[in-house]
Amino acid sequence: MNYEIITPVVTAFNKNEEIDYKANERIIDFLIEGGVNGILVLGSAGEFTGLSYEEKKDFFKFYSEYVDGRIDLYAGTGCMSFDEVVTLSNDVKNLNYKGAVVIGPYYYNLDQEKIFIYYDKLAKSVNGSVYLYNFPARTGYSINHKTIKKLINNNTNIIGLKDSVSEPVHTNLCILETREDNFNVFSGFDDQFLYNIAAGGKGCISALSNIVPEIWSELVKASNEGYFDKSINYQSLIQELMPLYNMDSNFSYLFKLLMVYRGVELNPTAIFPFNQIDKNIINKSKDILDAVLEKFNKIKN
Repeated sequence: MNYEIITPVVTAFNKNEEIDYKANERIIDFLIEGGVNGILVLGSAGEFTGLSYEEKKDFFKFYSEYVDGRIDLYAGTGCMSFDEVVTLSNDVKNLNYKGAVVIGPYYYNLDQEKIFIYYDKLAKSVNGSVYLYNFPARTGYSINHKTIKKLINNNTNIIGLKDSVSEPVHTNLCILETREDNFNVFSGFDDQFLYNIAAGGKGCISALSNIVPEIWSELVKASNEGYFDKSINYQSLIQELMPLYNMDSNFSYLFKLLMVYRGVELNPTAIFPFNQIDKNIINKSKDILDAVLEKFNKIKN
């Protein structure tokens, strides 16, 4: 198995909180040049909850046309409207996305039976591949490994999972349960990459790769080539960056600020009300990033 890092990409907006397509082109180029294996459009880091159906539809089309086959694309199509999820998921199939990554309905709690009913109907309504997105901290429930197995048995187009859980034991259970199936399990948190691949998973779909795609690509490369010591060193750098997630209530704004700091030309605006941040937090975050990049350059050279 080849391990991968998929970037749940941030979305660039102008000062009026409208999608800035030129800035998003620069983000795409930065990630491709940095060596990531794929891009998830409109995942959590992409602030999908603030966009209308038409904005999402146009944005998915833009990504497909600009990328033009240079890298694998995945689409975050989850929202509270089931019909919208189905329509967008079928749209991206026609735009050559590798699959739709679908978080379940949030706000209202679901038991395992309702989770199965939701994803089963979704998979049967979608022409392309579906990746389950388990994020209990945001939905209020977790998709059980037995439910995942049942869904796979009933739907051949459910082919993967993004598992964003604080305790990776759940990810391990999902990997063990689906080991005999053609099913890829990704961890949603950057610090779980080595745990994931050791358990038999595919890698990570995680947002620090927006800021340091080159560190992530070196980590994946070392792991694929069997250089354990290098993998440990690069993973340690990722661990040092993990506090960036907790610096502010919405990490997307801070991550965009740090991308600007690294030279990516974009307006770091986030969707209201997440577009203010204390300067001390920004400075502390830059210090963390600078220290990690300095260590990375020494390790790589």
